[in-house]
Amino acid sequence: MTIATYDIGTTAVKGVLINEKGEVLSSVSKTISTIFDNEKKEQRPQDWFDAFCGISKGFAAMDKGTPVEAVIMSGQMQDVIPVDREGCPVGNAVLYSDGRAADQARELIERMGTDYLESVTGNHYDGSLPLPKLMWIKENQPDLYGKIHKVLISAKDYIILRLTGRAVGDMTACSTAGAMNMALGAWDSRILSAAGIDPSLMPELYYPHQAVGTLSKKGAEATGFAEGVRIYAGVGDAGAATLASGIRRPGEYNINLGTSGWVSTISREVSRGSEGIFNLAAMEQGAYINVVPFLNAGNVHKWISSLFTARDSRKNIDYPYVEERLRESRPGSGGVVFLPYLNGERFPVMDSLVKGSFLGITAATGQGDMIRSCLEGVAFSIRQGI
Repeated sequence: MTIATYDIGTTAVKGVLINEKGEVLSSVSKTISTIFDNEKKEQRPQDWFDAFCGISKGFAAMDKGTPVEAVIMSGQMQDVIPVDREGCPVGNAVLYSDGRAADQARELIERMGTDYLESVTGNHYDGSLPLPKLMWIKENQPDLYGKIHKVLISAKDYIILRLTGRAVGDMTACSTAGAMNMALGAWDSRILSAAGIDPSLMPELYYPHQAVGTLSKKGAEATGFAEGVRIYAGVGDAGAATLASGIRRPGEYNINLGTSGWVSTISREVSRGSEGIFNLAAMEQGAYINVVPFLNAGNVHKWISSLFTARDSRKNIDYPYVEERLRESRPGSGGVVFLPYLNGERFPVMDSLVKGSFLGITAATGQGDMIRSCLEGVAFSIRQGI
């Protein structure tokens, strides 16, 4: 038995082909781009699918009597991915770090009350959640909204739709929508009604281990896999990372660094008491993942590296050059401190418009000090989260 696994991330689509023993047969990554426009951050769902199919065709070409029998994915969560009746995008995907919907979130809080929203969804309510962003689309792009047949919450769910024709979502990823009853594992009709959103737009909910369909004829043609391959619901990236880290019981913690980052643990209850703490339905029914999320982590390293780098003829970031500059500095960065809020932040402040800054620069400050201060700034954010 061979299984094709994928992560539809923010910076890349990654695929790993494994056999029944868990041995890696192939590993491929394809970079994708993000569209930035002030506080708006979007991606093209077709880019995800093109990268996914490119990786899949490579896996299919490796078939040596052990064809792929199942596909399962993780992916970025808290997106708004609007599609029409044919499953085609009617606009770009609005990403989790997009900050346009603060007004809509406040409006919904006024209608429903903070206590109800937070008790049902398990989370502080703000404009980073998909439901306020969907309200923003309805108010500001009515023509686009009128074309929407379904809204997906995780990037991997768009791939599932293209493979099976079914609009689904997993419990973990859909916990980030701002419209799911965390305890019941179902969409909350009162919240959707107050937001003016038709419940029929929301995807069907599944637990990650459940099969949601099989590969269609079109899906088989696009990927090179055989028609009828089982497709599973999969899980949002935070759920996948928590499971993979070995976190199984209270008192165990995971630190995850990607474009963004988070600290997480497992418990039997929703964690309250700080607006920066986020809660997700865990893969195990009746359990929760308690998360302190950061919008700024690996993106800070990439940003500073792109500023202070020797570039080759292809204009790629020269990370070895950056490492050399780092070796010229010492812990503490010569007194330079960096606040790493390049994309707004969610913890320790929840503010989509907050900015980053350098403090303590002098004439003696070198490139290595500035690079190191960026990495130290992320490290102190993580420490504060723990």
